[in-house]
Amino acid sequence: MHPAATRPREEVATSRVRYKVLAFAVCLAAITYLDRVCISITAPEMMRELSLSPLQMSFVFSAFTLAYGLFEIPTGWWGDRVGTRRVLTRIVSWWSFFTMATAAAFNYGSLLLVRFLFGVGEAGAWPNAAKTFSRWFPSSERGTAQGIFFMGAHLAGGLTPLLVTALLAHFSWRTVFLIFGAVGFVWAAAWYRWFRDDPAQHASVRPSELSHICSGRLPDSNIQGRVPWKTILRSRSILALCGMYFTQSYGFYFYITWFPTYLRSQGFTSTTLSVLSGLPLILSVAADLLGGLTTDAVSRRYGLRWGRCGVGGGALAIAGFAILGSAASPNPLLSALLIAVGGASANFLLGASWGVCVDIAGRHAGVVTGCMNTAGQIGGTLSPIIVALAFNHFRSWSAPLVLTGALYLAGAACWAAVDPQDRVEG
Repeated sequence: MHPAATRPREEVATSRVRYKVLAFAVCLAAITYLDRVCISITAPEMMRELSLSPLQMSFVFSAFTLAYGLFEIPTGWWGDRVGTRRVLTRIVSWWSFFTMATAAAFNYGSLLLVRFLFGVGEAGAWPNAAKTFSRWFPSSERGTAQGIFFMGAHLAGGLTPLLVTALLAHFSWRTVFLIFGAVGFVWAAAWYRWFRDDPAQHASVRPSELSHICSGRLPDSNIQGRVPWKTILRSRSILALCGMYFTQSYGFYFYITWFPTYLRSQGFTSTTLSVLSGLPLILSVAADLLGGLTTDAVSRRYGLRWGRCGVGGGALAIAGFAILGSAASPNPLLSALLIAVGGASANFLLGASWGVCVDIAGRHAGVVTGCMNTAGQIGGTLSPIIVALAFNHFRSWSAPLVLTGALYLAGAACWAAVDPQDRVEG
């Protein structure tokens, strides 16, 4: 008999363990962005001390993203096979170590290597979080759970420029990386001790909550069969999601790499620059939550097609027009604000995109979300390099901004090819 079966009825009704799982996931998301965004703020000091050119720094940015993309699918598959308790513990411990190791970089080559290994370690964090939600949340709550998850990531990312700026007034950039890296080890220890891959194995989960969690969920606790790669690679919906996420991540990586440099070129002072640097992610906090709530609410009322595809496509279209408007604006402040609005709108779709990926994936959530996120990381890898090359060629920020806006509009069009009922079998 499950331990919860002997509990009083009133205690059964109050079981909300899945919310604690979500809280752990939000902390995970926050730590990932704390570590990712830190380097964009410390970049000027790192470039000066290590004698790096802007193009070399763009390759440092992209080294992380390249490794992250290469190992995304294998680590997502690993989570499907052995469970996210062990895999996420390994992921967070690895990336925390290499966040701290960034402080030991002594030249371009060493920094490039450390950031590549940092990306190897962090790969699979998002697919394994999505896999966790697929096991711990019913289908009717997954979009909201994903939205809250990304809200934690973007809140941390938005506050990081202010935090790093304050720390740099007292510490070197090397010390900042040591401080941030230590945080992840605390999370990993707590997660491994408390979390269980299957809600039924967690002593605090009551029967009523377990029944609610299992509603609309495939019995996919541990996959023993092969991954249906042929079906996945031929799925129009999955390919369209990959194309869409390529454009979304391309734009996003501009915000966490070159956006502070762009603001500096517009003449903003240090205080204003630190606020504006974090503004796209601060606005994304509200966009993440509202986007998650919206995709689930619209799905319940009008079906998954409108709830996922309508919300996702509309959000990315608005983002595209906002970025194009920023490129055309002669006012630096208005341009910066439009970029921030565009970034938030592009993140409004995260609940829909990850939600529909899990809808389609079934028990292969780690692999399928890994495919989508790998495509995103390709966009993220190319973004810093293309932005630097475009700026060097045109000597203007308008060209990279126009390209980003156009890609967002192309990504919005990809949503028309996505069918939430196009399920992966196997």
